[in-house]
Amino acid sequence: MIAVSVEGAVGPAENLKSVRMDRPVPRPGEILIKVHAAGVNRPDISQRLGFYPPPAGASETLGLEVSGVVEVAAGRWQVGDRVCALLSGGGYAQYAVCDARHALPIPGRLDDIQAAALPETVFTVFANVFEHGGLKAGETLLVHGATSGIGTTAIQMGKAAGARVIATSRGATKAAEALRLGADVSIDVTTQDFAEVAASEGGVDVILDMVGGDYFAKGLAALRTGGRLVYIAAQAGSEVMLPLFALMMKRAIVTGSGLRPRDADEKARLAERIETVVWPWLAEGKLTPHIDRTFPLAEAATAHAYLEAGNHVGKVMLTVD
Repeated sequence: MIAVSVEGAVGPAENLKSVRMDRPVPRPGEILIKVHAAGVNRPDISQRLGFYPPPAGASETLGLEVSGVVEVAAGRWQVGDRVCALLSGGGYAQYAVCDARHALPIPGRLDDIQAAALPETVFTVFANVFEHGGLKAGETLLVHGATSGIGTTAIQMGKAAGARVIATSRGATKAAEALRLGADVSIDVTTQDFAEVAASEGGVDVILDMVGGDYFAKGLAALRTGGRLVYIAAQAGSEVMLPLFALMMKRAIVTGSGLRPRDADEKARLAERIETVVWPWLAEGKLTPHIDRTFPLAEAATAHAYLEAGNHVGKVMLTVD
């Protein structure tokens, strides 16, 4: 099969090259998927740069989410079923394997590209906003990086759950796009202080933060009493000063998690919950993956460079022949 590999040492996007390699062989309990599309995500860039190695036993090929057709069945799946799947690696290829429990049926109204945009983002948002963050109907969610793949998904999922959503992004164009996606309030952080705006809106209950750095203290200030600050990345810095008295006064919770390191049973539990809670939102049109651009698999290097430039709104995807 054709797959994309990091040629030589890890490093810049141009190191990604198409290569021929053996088709993966599913182990008991795994399915083989003929891949039609794959998502490009920030963790892929981190792995390419040598900062995010795959878990033990996972493919070293990049790619954490795909859609396609089952070619070797297991579990509840039959040959020919259309699925999207969360992977530990191996998505940038014509074929991929995954634990059968980590695949979900493609909602009928979505095409392959939209379906492949779901697993990494939906699993991340559900686990962090709804489980760790405990977001409830009637509460207010603050989403940083609102026009990223995670951000566009979090806005829609927050609204589908009955929450009020405040979004932050950089630049007037992206701020306007966040409103179009359903945010109730959109903040351009190049001209506005998000903590001040959030305070003027009555504060927030849950913050989804992938920025870190100096956003931490501002986020704590923006929380209501009993609020939850949830981290999924730290693009502006992972070490922060914690003002303990402010934390105590707010009775706040600071938490966070990664998705890829979770064990297979935990990912299976998440998949089951997501199919129950989130998949109906897809069927009802309350959640639609927002696709910015697609690239052929052979142009994965260009896709990485495009994502790194940071001008996208929504997901960057690869199509696979």
